[in-house]
Amino acid sequence: MRKIAIEDVDVEVHPHGIHSVRRPVSEALDTDHFAMNYFELEPGEAFSGGLHTHHDQEEVFYIRSGEATFEVADAPDSEATESVTVGAGEVIRFPAGEFQTGYNDEESEEPVVGFALGAPASKHDWEEIEAAIPCRECGEETGHGVSLSEEGQFEYTCMACGHRFAI
Repeated sequence: MRKIAIEDVDVEVHPHGIHSVRRPVSEALDTDHFAMNYFELEPGEAFSGGLHTHHDQEEVFYIRSGEATFEVADAPDSEATESVTVGAGEVIRFPAGEFQTGYNDEESEEPVVGFALGAPASKHDWEEIEAAIPCRECGEETGHGVSLSEEGQFEYTCMACGHRFAI
């Protein structure tokens, strides 16, 4: 058994600065088969760095307070997204392979507080994450493989032309 208070979990900063408070609860609990992150999103902040999917993990988001917006797509194409609003006390589930991104609208007047839950693993298999971004070489908005460099930068590989770049 392991017990912790959410406020005792250290804040982990995203390399792109997309949110100010993310607490990796599952890391603090040392879970093996379940991921849990606590978020506080100010207006304009996001849960993740953009439209993406986990091919090996389903995700559930529980919104404790505020109202989050999620963009959802079946393919890595931001033009084909559906917008879904999730309010306080509501949950939304994304199966493995469905593209999504969630955020607190910049016009919002209140923060979003919520949890991101994932299974069946407590840590991402980087080879199973696919980001939907425009390629800097071929210009196509397509799926990109994602990895994390030793310096903590995200590295992307275009699935259309193979071009690699880091942000």
